[in-house]
Amino acid sequence: MRKGHAKRRRRLVLLLFLVVVGLLFYQSEWLGRTIYPIYYKDEIQRSADRYQIDPKLIAAVIRVESNYKAGAVSPKGALGIMQVMPETARWILEKEDFGAITIEDIGRNPEAGIRVGTWYIQELLRQFDGNLNLSLAAYNAGPGKVKTWVAEQVWDGSEKRIADIPYGETRHYVKKVLYYYNKYQEVHKDSF
Repeated sequence: MRKGHAKRRRRLVLLLFLVVVGLLFYQSEWLGRTIYPIYYKDEIQRSADRYQIDPKLIAAVIRVESNYKAGAVSPKGALGIMQVMPETARWILEKEDFGAITIEDIGRNPEAGIRVGTWYIQELLRQFDGNLNLSLAAYNAGPGKVKTWVAEQVWDGSEKRIADIPYGETRHYVKKVLYYYNKYQEVHKDSF
């Protein structure tokens, strides 16, 4: 009988120890940065500075789009770390002087992909008067679709009405980017 009691007591102490250690790690910056890492910080910072966009927003878009995989290509053909569609990339390269950057560079080179994707975020924020929710939806579904939703009063662009976004993929996308953006702001306070 005593052996069983001692064994249960050891298990309880071990469980309590694991809970305490878990709570310490849960609250630690180290654990947060491990769970929510940001890669390509220098490249993100350069583009953030150039286009006056919060680097944590850029990191959140990258996390959702490619999870930092530089050479990613989506089933729909979106290219690179920020998953820019080829037609959009062509339009961006015509609109702005990116020097020698090509569509192939956007797909392979993280710095080129980040620069072009960040420019596009800036452009969408301009088109949607700084409304982040509308801009993120447009990054995913295209600005024409989002303008139609607003014009037809399908969605007002507010965060509280994200459920009104008619495309499930876009609705999920906006929620995920906002989630990671908030996490990066919380966990990476001193970064950038």
